[in-house]
Amino acid sequence: MSKITAGIVHLGLGAFFRAHGAVYVQEAHNLEGGNWGIIGVSLRSPAVRDTLQARNWAYTALEMGAPGLIPKDISILQDVLVGPESEQAVLDAMIDEQIKIVSLTVTEKGYCLASSDGALDLDHPDIRQDLANEVPRSAPGYLVRALQERKRRGLRPFTVMSLDNLPNNGARVRAAVLELAKKIDPSLADWIAAEGCFPSTMVDRIVPATTDTLIEQARNQFGIEDAGLVGHEPFRQWVIEDDFVDGLRPNFERVGAQFVNDVTAFEHMKLRMLNGTHSSLAYLGALAGYRSVDEACADPTIIGFLNFLWNKEIIPTLTPPEATDLKSYASSLLKRYQNPAIRHRLEQIAMDGSQKLPQRILGTINDNTSAHRPSAGLVLALAGWVRFLEGQDDMGQPLEVSDPLKDQLQSLIRNCATRTELVHGLLNVKAIFADTATERLAPALLNALEALDRDGALKSMQKVQS
Repeated sequence: MSKITAGIVHLGLGAFFRAHGAVYVQEAHNLEGGNWGIIGVSLRSPAVRDTLQARNWAYTALEMGAPGLIPKDISILQDVLVGPESEQAVLDAMIDEQIKIVSLTVTEKGYCLASSDGALDLDHPDIRQDLANEVPRSAPGYLVRALQERKRRGLRPFTVMSLDNLPNNGARVRAAVLELAKKIDPSLADWIAAEGCFPSTMVDRIVPATTDTLIEQARNQFGIEDAGLVGHEPFRQWVIEDDFVDGLRPNFERVGAQFVNDVTAFEHMKLRMLNGTHSSLAYLGALAGYRSVDEACADPTIIGFLNFLWNKEIIPTLTPPEATDLKSYASSLLKRYQNPAIRHRLEQIAMDGSQKLPQRILGTINDNTSAHRPSAGLVLALAGWVRFLEGQDDMGQPLEVSDPLKDQLQSLIRNCATRTELVHGLLNVKAIFADTATERLAPALLNALEALDRDGALKSMQKVQS
């Protein structure tokens, strides 16, 4: 196959992008061609590069559904770079005039934001490094330094397109980029603000971690030898604000993407209804002894709890997107959760809770508080997160805790003598709760935490519904 000219650099080449965004780009290329090959960038580890290199960057996207496994060949990747090995190679790729879009899936923590309000954390060690050196380390640093050089060379800026689960992700990455650029060169910030584009997007596809079992299934069923394959559910959705520099982008609408003027209603629906219940399920389901989403969603108590969250606490906070019935959307989510082929690990979903809670759960609680509506179920999920941080389920079995604030949070847990002291200590962690009415949340969270201590997760979920 002839080499495709790259038009996209993607920062954060994890499984989600390879099972979602890259698939859309591949399908658009298959229909229309064009110079939209992708250069992938790993900002931390060479592991993805090393795995994909064996097949010259090609890999298999494996649909996992009731009919069985359906493989799709993805060959749109043209190269994979590793930031820590050669920052300049990454910058050179981004500076290239052929690159029209730089997209990102770096997770919530990759944007180096101080809190849920989207402000850049100027005390973050990567941002301090990027301010002191021209060689960047953070995702915002790479964006700013590449744009700086494009401006110096008289080139047009690239479009910056986030595919991460952040509300108003385009506006947030724009604010972070402008703040960092202003610290480096105010005229650069002015140029980016005037000429750059940062479309917000909503992305949706469940992508479990690739397992040795899935790799073996692909080998046995299809003769595919691919350590870099990714599995995904059949469902996918991509809603994009049509705001690209000079209008240059692949024709994504031909392969199912939806272009809108404002993605906000779609973002809130997905973040609160899918991601919010996913996180609730991760913490409380894991405490109840379950280890995967489909396993937990076979329990009638958990099914009832999810329906309670959707109908009583989440949907009342939402404005439905055009032509969308939120109750039907909730029903479709439950069916997706019950897909036995996915086996999405709860501990994977539970990762980085300190970064996810503001968007997924706390925003909904805040809206309910403002409207004088209760949030007993979501507060129980928040208490489940606290209990999850303790590292054991209700039966005393170990849980894997992975969080950028793990040391700080677990130190609080160890050093607080009472649950009351712990609740107040946690609610004072501004990186998580800066935008939350903590004085109103504190007594409810304490009650929920004591309920989990006393009754366990399943019984507590039953009581909330009654």
